[in-house]
Amino acid sequence: MADERAYRRGEPVALFVPCFVDIFAPKAAIATVELLERLGVSVSYPQQQTCCGQPAHSAGFRPQACALAERFARTFAAYEWIITMSGSCAAMARAGFAESGASDSAVAIGARVFDLASFLTDALGVTDVGARFPHAVTYHEGCHARRILESGDAPLRLLRAVRDITLVELPAAEECCGFGGGFSVEFDRISASMGEAKCANALSTGAQYLVSGDPSCLLHLDGLVRKSGAPLATLHLAQVLAAT
Repeated sequence: MADERAYRRGEPVALFVPCFVDIFAPKAAIATVELLERLGVSVSYPQQQTCCGQPAHSAGFRPQACALAERFARTFAAYEWIITMSGSCAAMARAGFAESGASDSAVAIGARVFDLASFLTDALGVTDVGARFPHAVTYHEGCHARRILESGDAPLRLLRAVRDITLVELPAAEECCGFGGGFSVEFDRISASMGEAKCANALSTGAQYLVSGDPSCLLHLDGLVRKSGAPLATLHLAQVLAAT
């Protein structure tokens, strides 16, 4: 991620929990807090936070997305560091706020949002977070983290430093999982086909866990895995890094 700031110990950090994490994957948020606090980062949770506007933005509802971007900016204005466990929501804040026509101040606050992996490696300067996870894992990078945030190999560097983990490369890792928010609703058969291909690639590695830093991808893939009965579980990156 193109941000050269370094986190200084004691600086306040705000946690942004996306809507679908709050509803479908709260353990990812809990693990993020546990991990950050273990690393000495004090985390606050602004109670007034709501959606970042990403679904509205992706569907073309720019005024509604802009209104949510402005609300996000008001809620997080007091924080220089804002961490989220979703690559797609971080991408919305960093790039989508400007595209939706939000004010300059909202765009500036959106630029303070980090996905978890980029914050750990780039701002906090750590790769070994003291985790132990004695299982075989393969990693899926969501499109927003890969193509908009350009988070690079930050998640893989973190996973390689986990004790007793077996990290297996995911074939065709650069391919989309097929979720894409509204895409999965409007083009459900194409979306499912892309997701099934992603799951097949993950299964071919022999990994026990398909891990990602984007819970929206995991939501899609987990549904397909459960439907097929395949011997594969999905897990957020934060849950692996929080394990000891």
